[in-house]
Amino acid sequence: MCGIVGYTGPREAFPVVLKGLKRLEYRGYDSSGIAVLNNGQMNVFKKKGKVAELEEDVIGKNVQGNIGIGHTRWATHGEPSDRNAHPHQSQSGELAMIHNGIIENYTQIKQELLSKGYSFKSDTDTEVLLNFIEDIKKNNNCPLEEAMRIALKRVVGAYCILLISAEYPETIFAARKGSPLVIGIGKGEHFLASDASPIIEYTKEVVYVNDYEIAIVKPDELILKNLGNEKQTPFITKLDMELAAIEKGGYDHFMLKEIHEQPETIFDCLRGRLLAQSGQISMSGIENNLDAFINANRIIIVACGTSWHAGLIAEYLIEELCRIPVEVEYASEFRYRNPVIHPGDVIIAISQSGETADTLVALESAKEKGAFIFGVVNAVGSSIARLSHAGAYTHSGPEIGVASTKAFTGQLAVLAMMALKIGYAKGTIDENRYRHLLVELESIPEKVKEILKDTSNIERIAKKYKEATDFLFLGRGYNFPVALEGALKLKEISYIHAEGYPAAEMKHGPIALVDEHLPVVFVATKDSYYQKIVSNVQEIKARKGMVIAVATEGDEIIPGMADDVMLVPDADEAIAPLLSVIPLQLLSYYVGLAKGLDVDKPRNLAKSVTVE
Repeated sequence: MCGIVGYTGPREAFPVVLKGLKRLEYRGYDSSGIAVLNNGQMNVFKKKGKVAELEEDVIGKNVQGNIGIGHTRWATHGEPSDRNAHPHQSQSGELAMIHNGIIENYTQIKQELLSKGYSFKSDTDTEVLLNFIEDIKKNNNCPLEEAMRIALKRVVGAYCILLISAEYPETIFAARKGSPLVIGIGKGEHFLASDASPIIEYTKEVVYVNDYEIAIVKPDELILKNLGNEKQTPFITKLDMELAAIEKGGYDHFMLKEIHEQPETIFDCLRGRLLAQSGQISMSGIENNLDAFINANRIIIVACGTSWHAGLIAEYLIEELCRIPVEVEYASEFRYRNPVIHPGDVIIAISQSGETADTLVALESAKEKGAFIFGVVNAVGSSIARLSHAGAYTHSGPEIGVASTKAFTGQLAVLAMMALKIGYAKGTIDENRYRHLLVELESIPEKVKEILKDTSNIERIAKKYKEATDFLFLGRGYNFPVALEGALKLKEISYIHAEGYPAAEMKHGPIALVDEHLPVVFVATKDSYYQKIVSNVQEIKARKGMVIAVATEGDEIIPGMADDVMLVPDADEAIAPLLSVIPLQLLSYYVGLAKGLDVDKPRNLAKSVTVE
């Protein structure tokens, strides 16, 4: 949550920071702001609304300066407004700071500062932290770096901060705990951001800052220290990302682009790992730790949102193919309920960003109790990737649309390969089934491409139902989590209330909602539950409900019963979610589009949830 950008070097800072904020706007868009230093003069520009409104607001103003920091906000403390927008200035006006995260004990610190005569212009915890740093600097007569170190030892919560000072006209001071920070290394210049998307235009050499580290960043120097004032050696990573990956590439929206990228992103996930002809799966994270999985008493999957739905499908896969008990937990609940974890338990953490705050804290706790941590993430160098004992990247590329699409199918592809590899090594899946599923999985990219060839029917269905106020999504077996994901996507993108249920549970309550005004989406591909779901469709039709079905090509029964149908190619039921989810992604996109909504940046949502 919240996007942060910083620059120090020979260029004009404002345009660099502004462009970076546009690329990070998916992380937060309640308000935005930029501070630049020019010959010791601090100039701060901030505006409620999207970055475009800030850009318009500064026309004709002096934005010169070679050092600057910028922020696009997802509100936590204080409503979206000009005064609550970042950057904030200290009471003296000499310091300006941006912040991603939450300072949990800010109220106590604020009371201390109020008693000393400080006043506050905003409702934010950020302004409190900034003035706390300035107060320490003034009262201890110490350098700014030392004041930061003292303050950060006192605060409770998560933070990534960038701070500039009129006293240090070329230096950005930065620190992180629980919120991401990456520093781009240029020639005589440095770039800072919450992720790499604002940086790759200028350099592919980056340093990922660790928790409890402070960075002192000058145009020609980067110093990393821990909170004990000990110097750390920066580890430079080469970005495997192209600028085109974070641009729309001719599509109207990032979400549509990312849906259509899935044949390539799933292929990239499988490439070099899945060798169907020779019957092999090559995954070093599994191979090097095979004993941990084979001997596991249980596997616990922790995730949030769409990643949690991927975890539910993984539960079906692992229990069927590997015969290992699996529990799927919301990370936000898992971290607080004192779960029973034993040495030898395997924790699989699923996260697109690799920075999800709840998942990170849950992993830290499980690791301390002796569990083996395996990360399934998309973002290379992310916090979860570094915290895990081992893992697998999904290789889905940057996902800019707030609603996850290609990251979800990438997670499913990785989890399917994991289940197949472990099950085959354990002997719980026979050779014929193993090789059959390898071929089925290998065929998925081409089958997704087939679905995406013509989406006009799905667009027509979306326009037909765009005025509905409620939707019900139903599925069974492997398709039950797909129904949950379809409901989530529709809620996120169209703001229409939607619920996902196992189809058999419909009779235990939700059927009371069914009338001629309720669209009911069935994920009804041909599988071992097929006859049962046919009966469920009949129950809805008997009550005059409107049925939209995701059905298998060649099926004549479901299309004959449904009001509208979205077809997908035939696939083994264990692999079918990779296909059946695609029409639901498109349905949510086209409904949002038909309603005139911002499908890339749905209200109240942010891409990476780095605060509780």
